[in-house]
Amino acid sequence: MWKTLQTDEFDRRFKRYEKKAPRELQAVLDNLDLFLEALKAGVKPKPPAFGFLHVEPSDVLAIDQKGGGNKLAQTRLYVYPDTTAKTLYLLTLGDKTSQREDIKNCKAFVEHIKTHSKQEDIENG
Repeated sequence: MWKTLQTDEFDRRFKRYEKKAPRELQAVLDNLDLFLEALKAGVKPKPPAFGFLHVEPSDVLAIDQKGGGNKLAQTRLYVYPDTTAKTLYLLTLGDKTSQREDIKNCKAFVEHIKTHSKQEDIENG
């Protein structure tokens, strides 16, 4: 069964989006719910099964605001689906101006997850 884990960065940005862009936040959260239900039903994370999903480097996916209404600002919720652990990491939220830095940070986070996962496999033999 799939579960979600949120990063501290996601939590910080979430609070900002609640105040700054609540409609955009709700749109990406609604799309997150659709994606998570699909994962729980057995749909593979890639290739993307929905128009609101975008493939980013390092197995990161971006969930956008599509379908949430008119005149919403471009918004991305960056996630990493760890298919081995059945965990969907909620990495960060951002817009077009933060996109480059967001993707860079997401790549580093995923590398950290993968490195720790390999280390645990070695230790558990």
